[in-house]
Amino acid sequence: MEEDTKASRMGSSMGDVVLGCVMPYIHDPKDRDAVSLVCRRWYELDSLTRKHITIALCYSTSPDRLRRRFKHLESLKLKGKPRAAMFNLIPEDWGGHVTPWVKEIAESFNCLKSIHFRRMIVSDSDLELLVRARGRTLQVLKLDKCSEFSTDGLKHIGRSCRQLRTLFLEESSIVEYDGEWLHELAMNNTVLETLSFYMTDLSKFKFEDLQLIARNCPSLISVKISDCEILDLLGFFHAASGLQEFSGGSFSEQPELLDEQSNKYSVVSFPPRLHSLGLIYMGKIEMTIVFPFASNLKKLDLLCALLDTEGHCLLIQRCPNLEVLETRNVIGDRGLEALAQNCKRLKRLRIERGDDEQGMEDEEGRVSQRGLIALARGCPELEYIAVYVSDITNASLECIGTYSKNLCDFRLVLLEREERITDLPLDNGVRALLRGCEKLRRFALYLRPGGLTDVGLGYIGQYSPNIRWMLLGPVGDSDAGLLAFSRGCPSLQKLEMRGCCFSDCALAAAVMQLTSLRFLWVQGYEASSPGGCELLAMARPFWNIELIPSRQVTVSNPDGEAVLQEHKAHIISYYSLAGPRTDFPDNVIPLYPKKLVAT
Repeated sequence: MEEDTKASRMGSSMGDVVLGCVMPYIHDPKDRDAVSLVCRRWYELDSLTRKHITIALCYSTSPDRLRRRFKHLESLKLKGKPRAAMFNLIPEDWGGHVTPWVKEIAESFNCLKSIHFRRMIVSDSDLELLVRARGRTLQVLKLDKCSEFSTDGLKHIGRSCRQLRTLFLEESSIVEYDGEWLHELAMNNTVLETLSFYMTDLSKFKFEDLQLIARNCPSLISVKISDCEILDLLGFFHAASGLQEFSGGSFSEQPELLDEQSNKYSVVSFPPRLHSLGLIYMGKIEMTIVFPFASNLKKLDLLCALLDTEGHCLLIQRCPNLEVLETRNVIGDRGLEALAQNCKRLKRLRIERGDDEQGMEDEEGRVSQRGLIALARGCPELEYIAVYVSDITNASLECIGTYSKNLCDFRLVLLEREERITDLPLDNGVRALLRGCEKLRRFALYLRPGGLTDVGLGYIGQYSPNIRWMLLGPVGDSDAGLLAFSRGCPSLQKLEMRGCCFSDCALAAAVMQLTSLRFLWVQGYEASSPGGCELLAMARPFWNIELIPSRQVTVSNPDGEAVLQEHKAHIISYYSLAGPRTDFPDNVIPLYPKKLVAT
């Protein structure tokens, strides 16, 4: 008996040793989660060895729970407001404050080297505390689409975070007092690799400080800055000889004053290793400065360029190694055909809606089934497509399902400017796409009433075994379609819906049937029961339900005038180990049955 017990202990000890050696090489979060569920000991080993955590919603757990579970974290990504906040669909004061997390990080997470806050409210005092506690070891700091901090907070980072390799501020709303923050960074850092304040309003920095960073930081490979005259960056480009990625800068000279012979931008010379580029307000004349190294480009951001369809074609023809392209729908079908012919390595394509009032959308500047079919046939390595289309057919979706076997993320929005669409509903095309693209993990389909029937909604549920995030709207004809959809989608964790016609009862029933669901957002919600009481049928322990009533918001019309616009009601519900949150603003109504709150 004693020998058996001793052998059992030795076997257990050997298993721990082996697992301890193997665990650091298991990086996928799903694999880690599976390992932690095997037994208590494996759960403890996962807790001790996990290096990175992503928290998809800051209210899904609490800082102290994170500390108790993962004491030795080296990297943390934390998301605040729902994704819809990026489109101004969520009230600015909805929540997502970083303060309680920063306090816990400062007190407990001694090993933390990388911090990524996304869509969160960050104060200068938060940054000061974070830098005071972790500044000496912090290597990566990303304030991604965050708000309410200022350049005073950035000064603390520049002054004290001397080991910082990445500072990312992209698309954040930052109060700017001066440019001293960049000067502090230039004077105190010699290891910076990535600096981004792209798509911010920061403009008071000195170009000499950028140049000093380039000279002092030999590992600098990526710089993305705000709108500034590109001729002021000549010294920076000369100093940053190892630069591989640049975005920002702009062309202030009026296009009508330039011609190919008198183009003053011809003196601009980019670093020799550059392979990722995004230039603001670049037109057909200015783009000639890109031609000499266009064949080296792997990523091209044209979202803020002033190119028409012809300009896109001329540039794309010179970029045979392009892997990532971001642009607007002015690229047109002809531009997509140029991509299909010339860019066989293309992996990611993002086509946003252009501003109609800019007059860039000529008769060619529209994307339709013609361009999508050419793209699917010509670019077999595509992994990501996000596109606004003016017209669409079932055949084009079937073509994507046939040829785009590597597609992991597909997002399509059908614009409203065309009265007649060639081929609706898209039931069969959606089915073919989902059946053909077995690697899909993220899927968005935003159509118009009649674009997808209940049958098509049922197909989405049936043929989406691995999809984890989905945006749908307006789709389906009735509650029956939503219920058919919810009987499938076994892996769906996040569901976002806009402008759909479903009742409270059907929404609640769908949530209960989607067994993996962790987050639901419904915009355009119209209560079919008094006060939305039938939504409480989805209530259960650890499931929070919030209602944002319809409200009037001030927006700018195409003429720049302030007008009132009605935002319809929202539902936000999510899984939370932390229970009901306590920082609701007045415009958010929690829906919690008293019996669940009491437990």
